Amino acid sequence: MTRSRAFCAALAILVSVGGCASYHPLPLPRRPALASRLADLDLTLPQSSARDPLRRIDISRSLTVDEVGLIAILNNPGLRSEPGEIGVAGGKLLQATLLPNPSATLGYGALIAGPGTASSLAASLGQDIAALVVHDAQVQSARAGFYQVDADLLWREWQVAQKARQLAVDISAADRAIALTRRELRLIANVLAQVRAAIAAGNLTITASAPLLTAEAAAEQALATQRLDRLKNWQALDALLGLAPEVRFAIARPVFGSLPRDLDRLAMSLPERRPDLVALRFGYGAAEENVRAAILGQFPAFTLAPSYGSDTSKVVTIGPTFTFALPVFDRNQGRIAETRATRVLLRAQYQDRLDTALGTVRALRAQLAQLSADLAAARKAAAAAGALAATARRAYAQGNLDQRSLTDYETTALERALQVVAFERSLGEDRIFLAVELGLDLPRVRIAPAARTEPS
Repeated sequence: MTRSRAFCAALAILVSVGGCASYHPLPLPRRPALASRLADLDLTLPQSSARDPLRRIDISRSLTVDEVGLIAILNNPGLRSEPGEIGVAGGKLLQATLLPNPSATLGYGALIAGPGTASSLAASLGQDIAALVVHDAQVQSARAGFYQVDADLLWREWQVAQKARQLAVDISAADRAIALTRRELRLIANVLAQVRAAIAAGNLTITASAPLLTAEAAAEQALATQRLDRLKNWQALDALLGLAPEVRFAIARPVFGSLPRDLDRLAMSLPERRPDLVALRFGYGAAEENVRAAILGQFPAFTLAPSYGSDTSKVVTIGPTFTFALPVFDRNQGRIAETRATRVLLRAQYQDRLDTALGTVRALRAQLAQLSADLAAARKAAAAAGALAATARRAYAQGNLDQRSLTDYETTALERALQVVAFERSLGEDRIFLAVELGLDLPRVRIAPAARTEPS
């Protein structure tokens, strides 16, 4: 009998140990993981379903602004932590779903002396009942927390895509602005050379070159600022894409369609569509369950344990054992107060985020209306200046206009074209901001690829 009991105990220990995880080291990386060219990045978009064909972004041509945003999501170094974060949330959810282990108590007393005729044996198997009372609320809270993490990660992907698209718009606009400024500098340099030649010949005084030198200095300063801004934007974009800071690639000129007509309806549906608001709603749901669990936690700690005993006189007893805490001092008041205050805080934060989101959408819509009107006026002025420059070139070819006046007309046309580029850049940025605020033209599910996780 003793051998069979010992065998059963050993078997129980082996079974419990056999289900345990084992340790495997996961060393840190030894070198940076920045790619030296665009082709080294992950360019394959995940399938929405098994039937959908794999889509790979074509980098043999100029990339659109949206494609740059997708590449950023697929390769952004900051998003590589997503699998770990969702794994941690999944682990918390798994832990919350597990029932508390029962507790076993074994006691054996060997008979050494006295009137007894046998060794004593005692055994009990207990279960914490109080933990079972709050178990469902804790599971619901952990499940809401898991969904909150998933929605937060999707919102982070949207933010990365927004920044990459904005930088692509800025770089495209900078390329056009730099080309126009360089053309303006060439025009000024040509006229300045002629004026200097006339001064040397005694046909003009030195004061004639002063306005040209001022214009040249201003254009050179503008060009230097444009080039530095473009360099910074390229470096920021490369960092978002996981590229070395000197990598360059072709970006297509941004093209934006018309705005949706139902902006008001889209704005009012933000709580169901925007990941950050959805995440806050899940967080509030978790807080609600935490309040419920805290209230249920007023149930005193209670353990029910059937027990078996055999004393030295071979008297065998069996019966239940009850262990419970007396709620004299601690009735879980602190936990209840904390969870209720947390719920109030999250409710206020959600209201603030919702108000901010709706206000931002309306503000961007007003800005876009103003920028569209300004852009239309700038394009009209640029077209008029371009027409005057063309007329001036014909007059100069016929000998009816001097070189300095022709340069003034052409410089004015270039300045008007630079204004158009500036308005188009601002308009493109606001369109991207509005798209993110409304969740337009963005993935509805997370697409950042899963990284290698720690082996089990």
